[in-house]
Amino acid sequence: MEWLVPKLIGTNSSVLSKLVLSVALFAGILAVRIAIVGAVRLARGGSRRDRFGFWVRQGTSLGALVLVLAGLLAIWFEDPSQMRTVVGFTTAGLAIASQRAVTAFAGYLVIMRGKNFTVGDRIKMGGIQGDVISLGFLQTRILEMGQPPDVTGQEPPGMWVRSRQFTGRIVTVTNDKIFDEPVYNFTREFPFIWEELRIGIGFDADHARAERILLDAAAEATRDYASDAETDNWLELTVRFVAPEHGIREVKDRMARRILSQLKKSDIAIASTTFDVVGLPPLRLERIPSGSRS
Repeated sequence: MEWLVPKLIGTNSSVLSKLVLSVALFAGILAVRIAIVGAVRLARGGSRRDRFGFWVRQGTSLGALVLVLAGLLAIWFEDPSQMRTVVGFTTAGLAIASQRAVTAFAGYLVIMRGKNFTVGDRIKMGGIQGDVISLGFLQTRILEMGQPPDVTGQEPPGMWVRSRQFTGRIVTVTNDKIFDEPVYNFTREFPFIWEELRIGIGFDADHARAERILLDAAAEATRDYASDAETDNWLELTVRFVAPEHGIREVKDRMARRILSQLKKSDIAIASTTFDVVGLPPLRLERIPSGSRS
């Protein structure tokens, strides 16, 4: 077997030593990264969804990649001029053969530097809305959410969940989408959104009382966090209120139950599609004698 080694790795021992150094470099950097990530996770309670731990993993992965590449270049190309030539050709080849991947990696750097979003944020990216569960060098994974009926028919993809509930699908979006279209972040900087709950009432109902019921329900349901938003409510029989992006269904459920209860107590009926018959043509009823029936 000894005669086979030179044919596979070269004719001198320097190649073998470089291989050993390369493996040792990779193993050492990997061990350091694992130790750092493990120490941070242990200190933070072991949760993989911890944001600080997430950025530690991202930073150590990126740093490890840079160190491995720099170390391999230093080991295999001792001549600086030779190294520059190799780096130039490698960069040009990668740019041509992996243009989309390079763009996606550039998007990853923009996401990290621009603080567009992080793990746990609720975003809309590449037409997909949901919570970010992981961010990689090339791809972002999103736990998809459903969409309200007035949005479902307007935008792809096809959606069968007609509310802001998780569909169960994990969607992978390449990071280069950040250069092609806007990225909507529902939780960064201001973790509240405007939401609406529409209630139809009849024209002859007590509109002032209905308005008071909607306002009271919104105030009661949002009293725990409305002061943090520091904004006002207004309505046109549509009440607008601030609500946390997570848990909005529970807020609207409490509001709807209170509104329906108060409307019933105030003898205000929920409106539905009706038709008022305001005129009829003259009618004439005639009794046909029994003997004339055929």
